[in-house]
Amino acid sequence: MASNEQPIDVSATLATKTTTNDSEDDQIITPWKVTSKSGIDYMKLIERFGCDPITGDLIERLERVTKMKAHPWIRRGIFFSQKDLSNVLDVHEKGGEIYLYTGRGPSSEAMHLGHMIPFMFTKYLQDAFDAVVVIQMSDDEKYHFKGQDEGKPLEEYNRLTYENAKDIIACKFNPAKTLIFSNLTTVGGQLYRNVVKLMTTTGNQIRGIYGLTLDNTVGQLSWPCFQCAPAYSSSFPQIFHADSKDYIVTPDRTRTYVGKQKLCLVPMAIDQDPYFRMARDFAAKFAREGFVKPATIHTKFLVGLGGINAKMSSTGGEPVIFMTDEIKSVTKKIMSAFSGGQETAELQRVLGANLEVDVAYQYLLYFLDDDNELKRLAGEYKSGKILSGELKKILARLVCDFVLNHQANRSRISEEMLFNFFDSNKKFDHSRTVRDPVKPETTETYASYGVNFDPYFGLV
Repeated sequence: MASNEQPIDVSATLATKTTTNDSEDDQIITPWKVTSKSGIDYMKLIERFGCDPITGDLIERLERVTKMKAHPWIRRGIFFSQKDLSNVLDVHEKGGEIYLYTGRGPSSEAMHLGHMIPFMFTKYLQDAFDAVVVIQMSDDEKYHFKGQDEGKPLEEYNRLTYENAKDIIACKFNPAKTLIFSNLTTVGGQLYRNVVKLMTTTGNQIRGIYGLTLDNTVGQLSWPCFQCAPAYSSSFPQIFHADSKDYIVTPDRTRTYVGKQKLCLVPMAIDQDPYFRMARDFAAKFAREGFVKPATIHTKFLVGLGGINAKMSSTGGEPVIFMTDEIKSVTKKIMSAFSGGQETAELQRVLGANLEVDVAYQYLLYFLDDDNELKRLAGEYKSGKILSGELKKILARLVCDFVLNHQANRSRISEEMLFNFFDSNKKFDHSRTVRDPVKPETTETYASYGVNFDPYFGLV
């Protein structure tokens, strides 16, 4: 697939704004702020960030190469955009190894429903590619960007690292193929060596990419280098290059890997993409040293319960479903969600619902896997046959089951299990599962997948 990626433009700002009808700015997408007046236009983001859409032909190849059915979230275009996913499939098809990198900035005692989407999808990718996953817990970042305003010491964000890690482990990652690490306690060795190399990025580039200025702290200005570094396999030589001979040894007997690196795939929300445009630009510049551009795959945001114009956030003042919530609270919050139904049952029976703005219906795209059942509910809700409260109750049962299952998984995590996920010296499993090919869909079906998936089944 042709790429429209451009080198980083230092005059561009990460505070990405796209306009509608040449009027005032309609949406702002940054790692720190996501807002929109009329719903986020993801196709404009693909164009703005120089990414490529996930289409049916790519999904067909994904199923054929991994011998696994595509996740519903990629089939329905929730994971909608990518860079170099075809390269990942090339490497895997030839028997090579890729790895996955994702992360979490620990800023709250518990993670919420929106936080879980990238991790649940990363678990699917781990299974599909039999891949090792490295998960960065950026306690240092949260201290730099939130510590002063929140009045919390650095040690508090480090404590939250291990609480949030339990929510991540509850997604059922394979412990023999997963490393979780705290930046605060881990950065050093070859990981820090790559951070130092990334720090050759100029201050003007950091300002241009991220909108940071000299009014920001040194920690904030340097943070992007720390986020990019795990996207290079040489940051984890003990995992990916232990048997290689491509090492240099210094007089203090430190061994540094200097050979060809393995390809990394980074699943993330689209607001994080500028970090990895920087990572890709750096890898191209230092390709002679074995660096490889990381591939990326992007998800849409799980919208907030208050409406489709912003993602779910614990700082927005609207109800948020935390993974530690009691089931009664989860149900109550869902029943309060913004509705696209009419004000009265009588009007709903006559006029039907607006599916495009109905939060409960948007959540069904994530939590109801059966396309036929989703199509039935869309038709009945749009026509007025079912009411808003009835649709919310259906969603509440699905989300409550999801939360209860998560809480059960989390309750079984022992201190020893937690330590095992943080142990970088354990033996990692690099084996591949032997699978039978999956039965392919028709060409017409694949053509309706990905960015071409119609979540409203022709009703809108």
